[in-house]
Amino acid sequence: MTNQKTGFFISEEEIKKRVKELAAQISRDYQGKRPLLVGILKGAFIFLADLIRELDVEAEVDFLAVSSYGKATETSGEVKILKDLSESIEGRDVIIVEDIVDTGLTLRYLYDLLSTRKPESLKICAFLDKKERRIVEVPVHYIGFQVPDKFLVGYGLDFAERYRQLKYIRELTPEEVNSV
Repeated sequence: MTNQKTGFFISEEEIKKRVKELAAQISRDYQGKRPLLVGILKGAFIFLADLIRELDVEAEVDFLAVSSYGKATETSGEVKILKDLSESIEGRDVIIVEDIVDTGLTLRYLYDLLSTRKPESLKICAFLDKKERRIVEVPVHYIGFQVPDKFLVGYGLDFAERYRQLKYIRELTPEEVNSV
């Protein structure tokens, strides 16, 4: 997963393989059920689209849009809901689909918020987990990749709305940070 010349890197092929594995695990766990996948915008939309296409169970999709980074490389710690869910999740099996778990602050806030809405079950699926940065613990049930404490872009992850379109994950360079 790492290339010495370019820093941390996860290839398109590695991503596709891991998404299929996660979808198989979720499909087994939700056999006979119809989970609601809640994508956290904007970062998780590509992962969510690939994940749902690989599921072997019927699923529905909704989205939450939140902000905690703005144009910085560090979270502000303040979570703002920019778009709430379209429908009630009461009595539903809900899976929060997130691009990356970093400090855990945003995801803990969302998990606690959605828990108050009385879902039947509530789990978290994160494409990337940056465990060493965790400030608050969150129950992540499905993890794509454990990653180091680097600012990563690609496959939906951005820096100041750039680099989401990359088909792979790579480390942001200091030059790129300074160019914004």
